[in-house]
Amino acid sequence: MQANDLTFTLIQSPLYWEDKTANLQMFQQKIESISQYTEVVILPEMFSTGFTMNAVTLAETLDGPTVQWMKAISAKRKIILVGSIIIKESSGDGANDVFYNRLIWILPNGQFGFYDKRHLFGFAGEDKYYTRGSKRLIASVKGWKINLQICYDLRFPVWTRQSPPPIEEPEADPEYDVLINIANWAAKRSNAWKSLLQVRALENQCYSIGVNRVGADGTGVLYSGDSMVVGPLGEILYHKENDEDVFTITLKKEPLETARKQFPFLKDGDTFAIF
Repeated sequence: MQANDLTFTLIQSPLYWEDKTANLQMFQQKIESISQYTEVVILPEMFSTGFTMNAVTLAETLDGPTVQWMKAISAKRKIILVGSIIIKESSGDGANDVFYNRLIWILPNGQFGFYDKRHLFGFAGEDKYYTRGSKRLIASVKGWKINLQICYDLRFPVWTRQSPPPIEEPEADPEYDVLINIANWAAKRSNAWKSLLQVRALENQCYSIGVNRVGADGTGVLYSGDSMVVGPLGEILYHKENDEDVFTITLKKEPLETARKQFPFLKDGDTFAIF
């Protein structure tokens, strides 16, 4: 393994419906069972509850028990831990709480960044219960830049698109190297999930990692998993359908850099701004 390689573990699992205690115990066991060296462990969207609209009852603050659990696991295993949970904050006027489907990126030293889901899934009423985010989060580790997104975001290419390099710096590095999308993506739409993970890798010349759940949730929706790792040329490096799985993979910079040099089309992209 080279110094700038980066190792990820994807955990594809069923979730206990709205049962934080059971989910945290289950994920702790799965994380503690990882015997291989790993640096970033990725959990699905709303990993502590399932994809629920019961935000008022299940939401926590950023100093609540689930974030504290994430910090403890991250510190104990010396890993970066990634997953989304339901977070509440006071509204600007102080009258009501607002709720977010918030991805947390926690480092072993307790520091963390977060990303609030931008595209709320109106088909399931998510936009009626949660507040959408306004900023992307691109984390940095060991020289890798990682764009962090949640589920439905995957359908919106502008939000994911690498900006072309500035005219004055045509050789500038792309904005990010890895796209991570964590999801509760229904089985009936799995073809879109798999296709979009490949397309996003191809059009952004990056690795893409999608981590989805399996099983059925409390509303009867079925999930097929189909967690994937895709290379910058659209090649599938890992795919698991239906079954639980804990999979570890090491990504290397060399194939990414080679693809970008052989096919330098990012510099020909259209200029745009995200608001």
